[in-house]
Amino acid sequence: MKKVIVVLAFIIANFAIEAQVKTPAPSPKSTIDQVVGLTNVEIVYSRPSAKGRTIFGDLVPFGKVWRTGANENTTISFSDDIIIDGKTLPKGKYALYTNPKADNWEIIFYRTTDNWGNPEEWKDSDVALKANAKPMANDRKLETFTLGINNVTNDSADLEISWEKTFVALKFEVPTQKSAMASITKALAGPTAGDYFSSAQYFYQSNGDLNKALEYVNKALSMNKAGEDLPFWYLRQKSLIQAKLNDKKGAIETAKLSLAGAQKEKNMDYVKMNSDSIAEWSKK
Repeated sequence: MKKVIVVLAFIIANFAIEAQVKTPAPSPKSTIDQVVGLTNVEIVYSRPSAKGRTIFGDLVPFGKVWRTGANENTTISFSDDIIIDGKTLPKGKYALYTNPKADNWEIIFYRTTDNWGNPEEWKDSDVALKANAKPMANDRKLETFTLGINNVTNDSADLEISWEKTFVALKFEVPTQKSAMASITKALAGPTAGDYFSSAQYFYQSNGDLNKALEYVNKALSMNKAGEDLPFWYLRQKSLIQAKLNDKKGAIETAKLSLAGAQKEKNMDYVKMNSDSIAEWSKK
């Protein structure tokens, strides 16, 4: 009887797997990744089709907030603050809503992004930014709802909305010059203390050039601002490098400094690590 049950279960399981039906999604999902200047822009949305219907002013009524797509929220993300019509939209992820009208569209960037369509309760406090754009007639009828980032320059691009015979474009500006200058200034200023510390860690952990590791951690420590305590984790790394170079006396002295800093900051993990190392190195 057990064998019969097992065989039947196997047959039913195989039938269930084979019976799974795959069909095209009515509104397929799409993702757009676009770099504008130095700013990453991502759009995730579902794309309904017209299917012979009149869209704007009928299927999508004029004067009402629309989800701007299908299914869950259409979202748009910016890696930097951007400017739209002189107003700043902080970097982050937003649900994209629109309020279409025959002669004007209101484009809405909404902070809550986990709704299915429109929120059950619309909160004006969640509106990060609103902007207006003029609708234009498409040269050809577009069957599938389409979002895009076009007219891309180093400093700006257009968020485009197209469906059926309607086209809307909203220009946004990105802080390319500011970002580029910050990058240039940082590069020309040379390595930071963190850069030297990371390099020292790499040489130590990869069994690389330990003398180079010691040189780098010393440079990191030398860049500490006058009057400020030396970072106890930098000192800990230096003591480990010294110990590996068989400079146990120097390692103990450095570990004591790290221990004092860790005690001051009440970091018990580093207190224990330094105490254990000092005890170990003192035996040899």
